[in-house]
Amino acid sequence: MGEYFAGIGPIAYEGAGSDNPLAFKHYDPDAAVGGRTMREHLRFSVAYWHTLTGTGSDPFGAATMLRPWDRYTGMGLAKARAEAAFELFAKLGVPFFCFHDRDIAPEGDSLAATNRNLDTMVDFIKDLMRATGVRLLWGTANLFSHPRYVHGAATSCNAEVFAYAAAQVKKALEITKELDGLGYVFWGGREGYETLLNTDMRLELDNLARFLRLAVDYAREIGFAGQFLIEPKPKEPTKHQYDFDAATALGFLEQYGLRPHFKLNIEANHATLAGHTFQHELRLARINGVLGSIDANQGDALLGWDTDQFPTDVYATTLAMYEVLKNGGLPTGGLNFDAKVRRGSFEPEDLFHAHIAGMDVFARGLRAAHRLLADGVLEDFISRRYGSYRTGIGLDIAAGKAGLKELAAYALAHDNPVNVSGRQERLEAILNRYVLAAE
Repeated sequence: MGEYFAGIGPIAYEGAGSDNPLAFKHYDPDAAVGGRTMREHLRFSVAYWHTLTGTGSDPFGAATMLRPWDRYTGMGLAKARAEAAFELFAKLGVPFFCFHDRDIAPEGDSLAATNRNLDTMVDFIKDLMRATGVRLLWGTANLFSHPRYVHGAATSCNAEVFAYAAAQVKKALEITKELDGLGYVFWGGREGYETLLNTDMRLELDNLARFLRLAVDYAREIGFAGQFLIEPKPKEPTKHQYDFDAATALGFLEQYGLRPHFKLNIEANHATLAGHTFQHELRLARINGVLGSIDANQGDALLGWDTDQFPTDVYATTLAMYEVLKNGGLPTGGLNFDAKVRRGSFEPEDLFHAHIAGMDVFARGLRAAHRLLADGVLEDFISRRYGSYRTGIGLDIAAGKAGLKELAAYALAHDNPVNVSGRQERLEAILNRYVLAAE
């Protein structure tokens, strides 16, 4: 079907001094950072939905995106999108992509017809993957767009909808395995409620757990060994979603005995919607051993909804990569740009500008985070700050040897605890120094 991004060649690294908008200034895929290349550390992925199927429409206006593949329809459109996608992936040099089932193939007039469309597109995409070397990071099923999911999918009040969603996930797991995907994500787009006046919360939570268990069991049956992931989000499109944040998702997995099978896919804008920082959600996932993958984007501090903007904040990416490095990387995950160009950025070239900006800002963040960890400035400070738990009564507390009687006796004998400053401003100045340091 031809070239879709004519006039744009492979994006090369030209260094911080370059003024070429179609070149990397900081992302040098082969540059070594701490014994691994940037390509190995960052594991970038393009989101099929925003990038290839996004139209730019919003509640106040029609579609704005100019996409050369939109001259096609039906399966012709699906194939044109796939060709455009892999041209984009190859020119950006990203190693991975992610998709929902309905991103890559249209629904037919029956579930069987839809599955046939998926089979056709999977064969088509396989050829493109072989030709480019781009891999599938993770797949998922769109269980939120169609009107059948108006009341949810796994948490629907309608058992027939539960069954339909299960059939859709079954097929999505099969095609993810066929495309050798490294993982499979559950994002509960409509797994929540609008009002408790009509909601049986216990049944919905139980059904959600049953649904996830069915997926785990079927994955074993078909030999899919990819990592299952939960993507927390507090609201949108429902008022309250059951996977509110990392802590809520972790508690749910623990309660229903699902924790051994799942990790978390943390998204920056979802973290801020939950009232947290991106770093907080990453930290909580990491210290609990469930940081699996990342949806890389950012929100707008002045807007209270999920704007899914491309990341450009080097402070956020530095603190994110700090957590990723402390996690030992993302062995089966990556940095997926779950982000969309702004409605006014409607030309095809804007897709390159957006991804280049995101890849560069994570490369800057990686370098700064690596230097912070190598120098140990934050780690040393934290170690000293909690040093009282390594000797005396603190050591007894940490070892579980001190009960309330022993602690009360200690307090009576040491009646005037003395605190020291937390030095927040000093540490923020140190962070500034590392983020702003010249490469």
